[in-house]
Amino acid sequence: MNGTINLTLKVWRQPGPGQKGKFEIYQAKDINIHMSFLEMLDVVNEELILSGKDPIAFDHDCREGICGMCGAVVNGKAHGPKKGTTLCQLHMRHFRDGDTIVIEPFRSKAFPIIRDLVVDRSAFDEIIIAGGYISVNTGSAPDANSIPVPPQNAELAMDAAACIGCGACVAQCPNGSAMLFVASKVSHLALLPQGRPEAAKRVLSMTGRMKELGFGNCGNERECEAVCPKQISISHIARLNREFLKAGLFSRET
Repeated sequence: MNGTINLTLKVWRQPGPGQKGKFEIYQAKDINIHMSFLEMLDVVNEELILSGKDPIAFDHDCREGICGMCGAVVNGKAHGPKKGTTLCQLHMRHFRDGDTIVIEPFRSKAFPIIRDLVVDRSAFDEIIIAGGYISVNTGSAPDANSIPVPPQNAELAMDAAACIGCGACVAQCPNGSAMLFVASKVSHLALLPQGRPEAAKRVLSMTGRMKELGFGNCGNERECEAVCPKQISISHIARLNREFLKAGLFSRET
């Protein structure tokens, strides 16, 4: 493969919330195949700025697959075609010379568009505020053996805690459901002894807030699992459902 490729970009442009948007066509020429997707957009934006046009607005921060800020739908897939990869980690060598790439924002009722590819994902923050924490005093680190945790539980909890809150699961779900996100937050605390005292309150509060914010219902489509950059399993949704059932049956929080 040559070191550079030429691409046609079909990019969603929308000047602001509630305003009409449309796809616009741009040519991305001589793109180094070792660039990340966001670096490619940087190059396109430089050309737009030099020609006196508004650059494409998109979210980004660490560009290391950690922060969860980046996100767009590329050719119908949240974060693009490569499995287990954030948009900032997607490299241009995964595309071919002459390809047309359709780039649009995450689309969900709960993620209103701010501008171009930027959406408001503060609904996730609201869900976390509703209960995604444990209320324990901070201080020095406890002794490692003071609270025994089965190794399998520790591993499952770490898998769930890997969620970076990017919102790809919501964007790809046909119903715009946030169940994988909420499940990962509920599951990783429910699996640990520190999270058990408030488990019932947590699951009821977080799922209740999720519904209030306009997220859809889970239809077990598994689209969320397929595009999750941290490859979080929908088995955590099953655990969320069990926690919700227990809380509804036995908790005073109802």
